[in-house]
Amino acid sequence: MGRFRWQRMSIALRKSTIRIRPLKYEQEYTETPQYPPILDTSYEARKRRMDEQWHEKLKALKTVEEKLFEINMPRYYGWKCIMLSEDSIPYNSLSFAQHVTRTHLGEIKNLSPYSTDLEEESNRLLEHVKPWIEEALIFEFKYRSRKHEYLNNEEVLVDKLDNIIGSSIVQQVNRILLGNLSTKAPHLLKCQVDTDPRVESFWCVGGMNPHTFLRRQREKVPWLKDAADEPINRWFQYLGAPMMHLRHELPLPAVLQMRESESPAVDVPFFRYDPKVIGFHDARQLGTNIPGFWPGDACEFGLLSYHHRGHMHRRLLQYGEEDRAEALHAQAIFASYGWLLPQACYQGFSTFNDMTYPLVTQTVITNGKLWSFYVYQLNTTLLHADHTSKNPRHNLCWGTPELKLFEAIEDGKVIGFNDDVLKYLLKFYLNAPKVREGVEMKPYLGDMEKHIADISEDKRREWLEAEFKHMYSRRPRHILPYEIYQWERIYKIRHQTRPFEARRRPFELQNVRPHMRRYDEHVPRYIPKKFRDVNKYKQKFEDTYYP
Repeated sequence: MGRFRWQRMSIALRKSTIRIRPLKYEQEYTETPQYPPILDTSYEARKRRMDEQWHEKLKALKTVEEKLFEINMPRYYGWKCIMLSEDSIPYNSLSFAQHVTRTHLGEIKNLSPYSTDLEEESNRLLEHVKPWIEEALIFEFKYRSRKHEYLNNEEVLVDKLDNIIGSSIVQQVNRILLGNLSTKAPHLLKCQVDTDPRVESFWCVGGMNPHTFLRRQREKVPWLKDAADEPINRWFQYLGAPMMHLRHELPLPAVLQMRESESPAVDVPFFRYDPKVIGFHDARQLGTNIPGFWPGDACEFGLLSYHHRGHMHRRLLQYGEEDRAEALHAQAIFASYGWLLPQACYQGFSTFNDMTYPLVTQTVITNGKLWSFYVYQLNTTLLHADHTSKNPRHNLCWGTPELKLFEAIEDGKVIGFNDDVLKYLLKFYLNAPKVREGVEMKPYLGDMEKHIADISEDKRREWLEAEFKHMYSRRPRHILPYEIYQWERIYKIRHQTRPFEARRRPFELQNVRPHMRRYDEHVPRYIPKKFRDVNKYKQKFEDTYYP
C-alpha cells in the first residue's frame, strides 16, 4: 500500500506557462459606467428567457429537417396535442377554428380577389369546357359501376359513398381542366398533381385557460399558487385528408399586403376555454409538419386543394343551416392553414419564427354536386404565449356560400347547370403563380445547406435522414410510457384514499416526470468490437448528430 502511494506521489507535474497580455486603456475604462443588464429573476421571466433562447436556436439551424427535428427534441414521448381532423367538426367550433389559426373570415359571392383580372378569360373558356364537364357528370352519376368500390359488396354508409363519388368527379374535372387550359395557362404544365396526399400540421397556440389538473398542481407549488389561473400554451396536431391537390415551383400572388392584415377592422374571436368542452380530444405524440411531400421537392408551393364533405351527413338536422355553413367554414380554415403552415416550415419558418412574406392557397370542398370555394392568405404563424392577443397580423380567409353545380340529371341530360360554379373553378386554375420580386424566400436557412441532402459529411447526412424519417413515421416508442390506471386516478390522485400504501409509481414520487424526458436521452447504439474503427477501438457507441 505504501509503495502504491509512493508511486502516485512521484509523478512529475508539468509546468504550464500562462501569458498575460495587458489590456489597453480604452478597454479597461470608459467615460460612462457600463453595468450588466438587470434581469428579472422571477419564475415567469426565467422561463420566458429559456423559451426565447430555444426559439433563437431553432432559427439558427440551417436545414429544414433539423428545424422540424428540433421542435420535438424536448419530448421523447411527444407533446400532449389537441387532435384536429377535417372530417370531424364539432358543433359551434367556428370561433375556435378562427382563434387557433388567428384567421379573419369574410364571405364573398364573386371571389373578388381574382374577379378583376380573370373574369373575361373565364367567360371566354366557359362554353368550351362546359360540354366536357356535363358529360363527365352524366357518366359518374348515372352510368359508372361502383360495385368494385364497395368493400365486400356490403352496404356503404352515405358519407363514404358521398366521398367516393366526389373523388371520382374531382379527378374527371381536374383532367378536363388541365387538358383544356394548359395551352392558355402555361403554369399548369409544370404543376404536380397528388392524389390522397399526407398533409399534417403542428403548431402552438396560447391564451387558453389551464385544465383542472394543471390548476390543482399549480396551487400546490408556492411560487405558482398566485398564477394558477394564468393562460397556457396548447399544442395542436392537424391530420388532413384532401382528395387531391396541385402544387407549383412558384407561390401564388398575395391578395393583400401583410400590413393590411394589421388593420383594427380585421377582428378574430378569442376562444379561451379548454378545447375539450366542444368535443375535441387530446393525445400524446410527436409533432409533424408535412404538406404532402418531403423537403427538397421542387414544387413546394400549393395552388389548389380539393376536400371531401361526406361528414356533413353525420350532422344533426336540428342544428340548422347556419351550423352547416359554419362547419364548412371551419373545415376550410383548418384545411387551408394546415396546408400552408408546413409549406412555410419548408421555407425555414415555424410556429416560433414568424413569416417575412405571405403565402396563398385555394381550397375547394365538394361532393360533385355541392361546391364551396375559399381563398386563404397566411400572414403569420406566431400564435403562442402573448402573441395570441398582441400579434398585429391576422390570417385572412374569403369564402363563398354553399353552391349547387346542377339540379338533377334526367334522360341523359344535366338539368339546371350553374355556370357560376364552373367560372369559380376556371378562375382558380387560371390564377398563375409568380416570382416574388425583392423577397428572400428562405431567410432562415443556410446558404449551402438547406436540406439534409446538401450536407457533405456522409455519416451525419445518413444519420439525420434515417432519424428524421423514423420520427415522421409516427411509430410508437419501443418502450411505451407508463400508464396511469383509472383506479389510480380515482383513489390516489383525485381523492387520495390510500395514504398508507407504498409510493412507487412515478406520479407519487418527487421530481420524477417520465413525460419530460428529452428525445436524445437514451443510450446510443452499441458498436461490436469487430465493427469498430481501428483508430477508435475504444469507442463503444455510435455517434449521434442531434440538432
